[in-house]
Amino acid sequence: MPHHEPDFRLDGYDAVNDHVAELFSHHIEIESDMLTVLAEHHTEDAEHSFYVMHNGAVTWGIPGEPQIVALHLKRDTDARTFRFTHEMLPLPSMAQSWLIARGCPEEKILLPDGMGTTPADQSTRALEARVRSDGDHFALLTSYTYDSEPMQTTVMLRALDERAPLPFRVLLEEVDTDAWTHTLREGGFATFEAATQWWEAHWRGEDVPLPSASPAARHTAAASAVRALPARPAPPRGPSR
Repeated sequence: MPHHEPDFRLDGYDAVNDHVAELFSHHIEIESDMLTVLAEHHTEDAEHSFYVMHNGAVTWGIPGEPQIVALHLKRDTDARTFRFTHEMLPLPSMAQSWLIARGCPEEKILLPDGMGTTPADQSTRALEARVRSDGDHFALLTSYTYDSEPMQTTVMLRALDERAPLPFRVLLEEVDTDAWTHTLREGGFATFEAATQWWEAHWRGEDVPLPSASPAARHTAAASAVRALPARPAPPRGPSR
């Protein structure tokens, strides 16, 4: 994957206050040379910029942490100041959903060819499309990104609708580094305990299939636009290294 450093288009702009300047420096600028832009969109009036980026610096930090940055820059073109919001998320489609919820057109933030792995099949494409478009129905509980062989990411979600028949969902992305493709699958669970049991068995190396998500649960997996629910502790995140 080519390394495409971000151009934040902030020449002549200052942060709206010192607090924003400090946060932008700490969360974005300090690692900007390790950021690879996967997709970006800028509005014609120059007031908004949206980025999906991979943060290579995360690979040297705490194992399993999300590596995808969603960034929304908001400029005041008259005052020449800017604000920003950002989120670290485990999957590009979740970052896209987060940005779409903040006003970015979906078709403008899709990953171009060559940026990241390619969906291996139509099931992956369809699920990623639902993740992008349905980002306010589930909350992110936890995730684990394993960037050694075999490369994979697991994500646990909880439905915000208490009537959902399968309120806990797990997304599993697996990367084929030879073909440079990936698959994304979804499983549905009635309880947190059941989801946790699958999670722990999977990361122990057991070959446990994901239970299918019920078609009756209309709102399928998406997690990027809302806060994580703090009601229960997260399961063990992944393998120890």
